[in-house]
Amino acid sequence: MNLSDLFAIQALLLGNLPATKRYVFERINWNNRLICLYGGRGVGKTTLMLQRLKDFEQEGGKGLYFTADHIQVTAMGIYDIAADFFRHGGEVVFIDEAHKRPDWAQEIKSLYDSFPNGRLVISGSSALAMQAGKFDLSRRAVYRMLPVLSFREYLRIVAGREYHSVALETMLRDHQRLASDVLGSGQVLGHFREYLETGAYPFLLEGKAEYLQRLENVIEKTLYEDLSLTEGRRAGGIRVMKKLLWLVATSPPMQLCIESVARDVGVSRPTIYDYLAVLERAGLLTTVPPHGHGARLVRKDSKIFLENTNLLWAISQSLTRTDPQGSLRETFFVNQLRSVGAQIRVATRGDFIVDDTYTFEAGGKGKGFAQIGETQDGYVVRDGQEVGHGRVLPLWLFGFLY
Repeated sequence: MNLSDLFAIQALLLGNLPATKRYVFERINWNNRLICLYGGRGVGKTTLMLQRLKDFEQEGGKGLYFTADHIQVTAMGIYDIAADFFRHGGEVVFIDEAHKRPDWAQEIKSLYDSFPNGRLVISGSSALAMQAGKFDLSRRAVYRMLPVLSFREYLRIVAGREYHSVALETMLRDHQRLASDVLGSGQVLGHFREYLETGAYPFLLEGKAEYLQRLENVIEKTLYEDLSLTEGRRAGGIRVMKKLLWLVATSPPMQLCIESVARDVGVSRPTIYDYLAVLERAGLLTTVPPHGHGARLVRKDSKIFLENTNLLWAISQSLTRTDPQGSLRETFFVNQLRSVGAQIRVATRGDFIVDDTYTFEAGGKGKGFAQIGETQDGYVVRDGQEVGHGRVLPLWLFGFLY
């Protein structure tokens, strides 16, 4: 089998890689036999794979990278190409956009079982499709989710400033010193405002002029390609989901009336709930259920957010909004905590309860403790503030959790 075209493309890609690596790179055990990278479109999965391949080749290993939607792969199939590579001494195969092959999970399973000395790293721009493959690969694969850039990672890219990530418990205990250390290297609030608008995706390295256009393309491809491929959604349903995204982006958290939305778009309430759940699985929305409920279900008393602040900005930028800051604050807070696996719930008093322990109230510079009172382990999170004090923390510091 002639794989020269695939190797030529691989060589070209390896010659144009950024030097900066995502935090998750060092946390992955690349010696696992099957690694599945998943996450929303545009978060840097392809770059992560190619950076690992480049390191592997520099160590003397033999690796092959290809995308599952390449014409040669479409003609020959994932299994036959990877099998030929393994038979001729290849060690690791990196397969991008794996979900675009109809039987991708079965092909990967067969490769895993047929070549015990071979290793596979696969990724896909469809978080939905990669999750769907878990059923077939659950006993074989190690899954790693790649979130959007944290604010800490953003500072590393745009300002060249290196900082360690910090656990939530450490942050709450020592936030004043941590914030002072960061500020000792330069200003933060200006960078933070830019991050909220155009800093969550690695393609910011390709220039800010087209950033929002690229992000709009991410939204369109997720809706019209990923949902059509994995969910069988028709155009009519996609149009309703686009309207739902717009409504979430332009409504204060917890003020989205499901009954009203269902009437406006002409579908039933159960259908709206179904669409919201699909959008969450696709990585475009996040729902936060009330405290005391174990399942993350879209409920009347849940808060619904765009997955990150850049999506919020891209969808709502052209609209006149009296106070978008409340949504931006809470969207950022939820996104950064969810990205490190924290359990977050809507609080009865205050905004959120994290890991069934810590209560948080988020707001601007004047936000106080009125809504959480003397709640044990209660904290106020303020936007627009550089350094906190006592149980008052600056919002931007939560961008250092990963």
